[in-house]
Parts: sequence; C-alpha cells; structure tokens
Amino acid sequence: MGNQVITDIDIIKPDSAKACETQLTVDQNTGKSKKLYIESYGCQMNFSDSEIVVSILKYHDFDTTSVIEEADVVFLNTCSIRDNAEQTIRKRLKKIDLLKNKKPELTVGVLGCMAERLKTQLLEEEKIVDLVAGPDAYRDLPKLISKVDSGQKAINTFLSREETYADISPVRLNSNGISAFISIMRGCDNMCTFCVVPFTRGRERSRDPHSIIKEAQELVDKGYKEVTLLGQNVDSYKWNKKDESANFAQLLEMVAEISPELRVRFSTSHPKDITDEVLHTIAKYENICNYIHLPVQSGNNRILDRMNRTYTREWYLNRVEAIRRIVGKDCGISSDMIVGFCSETEEEHQETISLMREVKYIYSYMFFYSERPGTLAEKKFEDDVPLEVKKRRLQEIMALQKEHSHYNTRKDVGKTFRVLIEGVSKKNNNQWKARTSHSTIVVFDKEDSKAGEYVNVKVNSCTDSTLLGQIVK
Repeated sequence: MGNQVITDIDIIKPDSAKACETQLTVDQNTGKSKKLYIESYGCQMNFSDSEIVVSILKYHDFDTTSVIEEADVVFLNTCSIRDNAEQTIRKRLKKIDLLKNKKPELTVGVLGCMAERLKTQLLEEEKIVDLVAGPDAYRDLPKLISKVDSGQKAINTFLSREETYADISPVRLNSNGISAFISIMRGCDNMCTFCVVPFTRGRERSRDPHSIIKEAQELVDKGYKEVTLLGQNVDSYKWNKKDESANFAQLLEMVAEISPELRVRFSTSHPKDITDEVLHTIAKYENICNYIHLPVQSGNNRILDRMNRTYTREWYLNRVEAIRRIVGKDCGISSDMIVGFCSETEEEHQETISLMREVKYIYSYMFFYSERPGTLAEKKFEDDVPLEVKKRRLQEIMALQKEHSHYNTRKDVGKTFRVLIEGVSKKNNNQWKARTSHSTIVVFDKEDSKAGEYVNVKVNSCTDSTLLGQIVK
C-alpha cells in the first residue's frame, strides 16, 4: 500500500471549493489491520453519521487514515439536497477511479442520502462503487464489506422506524477537543414539497434522552466545552416511555444543567414547531447560546403553501417577535431561502426581500430552486421559472444578506463578549477564532490564551461577517 502513491493532488484531496461542506477522516493508528478513509459532504448530520460509522468499524479491525492512497476502504458520505451536491460526488468518484485502477482491491462505498435515493441505480451508473448503504444501515457495514471482499456488490438501503444509534459512542473526527455534535433524533415527518430528506432519511424518531445526557456528560468529562444538538427539526423532539417523557425544551434544560461551563447550541428549528417554552429555556440558561437557525424559505404565503411549509408569513414573523421579546433583541437569527420555486412571480419574490428587510438575518443559506427527482414538487408542479431569472433573484437576496450581515456586525463594535476559543484563525496563525453567543465569528490576537478557554473579547472593528477584537481582562 505504501508504495502506491499517486502524485496528482486532485486525486488525493477533494475539490477545495467544497471545503466548507466537506469533512475528512483523521489518522487513528491503534495497530488494526485495515484502514478506513471517509469524506463527508453536506449537513452536520452527515458529519455526525460518519463518526458513528467509524465507531462501528473500529470494532471490526479498522483504523482510520487521512491519506486516501493508504486506505483499504473509501467511503463518501453524501448529500442529496441539490443536484449540485450529487454532481460533486460523481466527479469525486471519477477521481477516485484513477486510484482504484492502480489498486484494484480498494473497496469504494457511497453512504448517506444519495445512496438512499438512488439505491441499486448507483451501482449501475457508477461502476467504481462496490457498496451502497443508506443512513439507517450503518450497523450492517461490516457484513457489506465482507460481501465485497468475496467479490460481490453490496447494498442495504432499508429505512428503519426505530434506529437512532443511541447506544453507539461516536468516534470524533477532525475534533478540536472543544466542540462536538450530538444527534438527538433522525428522519423527518415534514413533507416539504421541494425536499428529499423524508425519502432519504425516513420517518422522524427521537433518541432516548438518557443516552443523550450520557453522551454529553462523557464529552464534558473529556474536556469538551461545547455541544450542538442535531436534528432535522429539533423542535419536534418528543420521547415517551411508560411514565417518562421529554420534549425539546426539557431536553435542552437537561443538557444545559450538566455544567455551566458547557455551551449548548442546536440546529435546526422549524417555524411551525418552535415554542415559547423553548425560548424561555434559552433565556433561563446563560450557557444556552442566543442563536436560532429558523429557515423561512420564502416570504410569500402562496409559495409557502406550495412548499407545504404549514405556516404563513405572519406566523413566522410572530415567532421572530417572540424570540426577540423572550430571548432578547440580540439573539442571532439565521435562515434558509429558496428563490425561483415553481410559479414564483416577481411580486412574490419581492415579498421574500421585504421579509428579509424586516428580520435582518445575521446570515442565510440561499439557493435557487433545483428540482429533485421523487419529491412532491417534481410530481405536482412545473419547474417553470427560467434559470436566468432564478440566478438574478438569488444574486439580489445574496447582496441584501451581505448588507444585513454587515449591519449586524457593526452593531457589535464596541461591545465585549465572553467567547470560547475554538481554534486558530484561518487567515492568521497568530490569532484565535471564536463565536459569540449569537454565532458571529470573532478573531483576535492570541496573547497568552489557549484553545478551549473562555475569554472576554472587546470588538474594535468588523468586516461584513466577522468581528475583530482584543482580549480584555
């Protein structure tokens, strides 16, 4: 293995343009006989799932490697939310094929949402792929790998109504030893017409809160200072067993009470489900960050109805008002937005812009509509907004969001924040990077501080999206 080095760096590493949504394996050398390499694409749930995969396979004689040519097994944990995400994976497989030509015994597997959506079709279209496993099939990976070793293709895309991997302690990949994700639920019951997630991740089911608290406590015991609770819709978290029950507000409180030094974040909230009880819980605990990702998707009621978002513009703005009244005016709110959805008119697009002006998000994830096969929108509606119109509308909301991001950072100049040092700034090795409670990035000179410490930072200036400050005693 060590002699089969490929010199083309584009084969070794994924497209650098995708670095913001790509997570790579780290090296773990405990003397096991086989090496696993994983690239994770898309959402934080995929990154969390890859940590579960590594945990499962470490008990089947696998260490991990960050060098793809050293691997015996290569997995791509994939996203299917947009066509561009799937095309990224197909391009990556073509590069990995160059490696497999030199190393025919290499096992190549596709995991996650793209695997679940395409199933056997993926094996037929991408000859390099030996193994396909959906998000609920990771316990079966050792058997699937053995099947490939015997010369067969292997697939399991069974979606479970019960699997939560609650008993598996994830192996933290690329961990800074400070922040970690904890998956609290899986799947989604919201049938948004544009979305593939209910079809690729299955029905919604919540994880036992005792296992969540146990995982969080173990992280604290290991020195972690921040956890992010993950779910497609955390506000619909609901667990019942005999005489016990818990909703999301109660779970959030249980995690916050583990330690006042443990920062708690969560993602993602749904506007139809976020309750005043959750907001009061955030306000009650200083260690629950004052930040909520609350995707609106559109500011127009007809489009929201077509998207099956099950709330109105008025309801959404009511929730924003409640956040600022209960949690505080400085609570950070971010969003997702889709322009150019089926039959969206110019006037309806302007309603999204007017809602943005009213809320002034700290940042947003913004896209033009990309029809996904198998979704309700693909079956029911015509994708009739011209591409050039979609692109123009996207540029308009991106420009407006840039204004609002700068508006929010300017408000913080002169303020002092208690922040958790997460690591080294990407642009300057002599500076630290941290986030405020409302999730704005702040960078500052290291001085005598260390990663993982809480420090007070006074903001002296800002860019469009970043605060620039200095440590104060």
